[in-house]
Amino acid sequence: MTSWNRLRWFIERVLRMSNIAVIGLGAMGRPIARNLLRAGYDVVVWNRSDRPADELVAAGARRAASVAEAMHSPVVFSVLADDRAVAEAFIDSGVLAQAPGGTVHVNLATVSAGLARRAGAAHVEHGVGYVAAPVFGRVPVAEAGALNILAAGEQGLIDRVQPLFDVIGSRTWRLGDRPEQANIVKILGNYLIACAIQSLGEAVSLAEGAGVDSGQFVELLTSTLFPGAVYTGYGSMIAERRYQPPGFTTVLGRKDLHLALDAANDHDIPLPIGALLRTVFDQAIADGCGADDWAVIAEQQPR
Repeated sequence: MTSWNRLRWFIERVLRMSNIAVIGLGAMGRPIARNLLRAGYDVVVWNRSDRPADELVAAGARRAASVAEAMHSPVVFSVLADDRAVAEAFIDSGVLAQAPGGTVHVNLATVSAGLARRAGAAHVEHGVGYVAAPVFGRVPVAEAGALNILAAGEQGLIDRVQPLFDVIGSRTWRLGDRPEQANIVKILGNYLIACAIQSLGEAVSLAEGAGVDSGQFVELLTSTLFPGAVYTGYGSMIAERRYQPPGFTTVLGRKDLHLALDAANDHDIPLPIGALLRTVFDQAIADGCGADDWAVIAEQQPR
């Protein structure tokens, strides 16, 4: 056994004897917690509402009464909705001051670069480790334990939680020592998906206008020029006008688009397509499509 394999075995053994907390049991948090349970970890869960926690407790998890209690686990994963939720739960609540030294908080949420910097500084101030680890992958990918994890932070901390990443993901991309680097990459990935959806909507609209079958058109494109999950998945949804149930809502899509525009403004880099998309998202939400899958922005293109 190599020295790295011995270290990895030791870390995995220590983690399996310890509590792993998962805070936020939405569409992504639940499968992440379930996969950790199935892998044999002692999982502590917390959620604002009881029902998601009830389901996981029935599967073998233990319930924390509060975020502060959950923070007494050696490693804490959080999967919250946005900047406000993360700030309320961790930065403004005082829980970091109560956390034991050596605790590591892994934030899997898509948050702004500014929030990532603020969170990193607050954790350092209180002696709590902080790793940003947003993910690429929808709920079925999370359920399969095949997420792509975008990790940034102190490399020793990432090493410590890597065995956990191996349970919930297929690959960990180490993107730098500063947490905001992972969040920028996640934001840009989502920005490019929004651009792809918009361009697919335009192309499908024109194809239909010319009398071409939209399903066959998308199949041709994704079998030749544009293979991959984004064009295949969203192209099919657009061709079929199938926007329920949502994998990622229009409201969340607009939130992430604004994160990209804010980051571009911070670096004085124009995103002209982003400015167009802001109008498209705002109109889709005004039309009552906020709870639909964000592929619905294609409907803003006349068809």
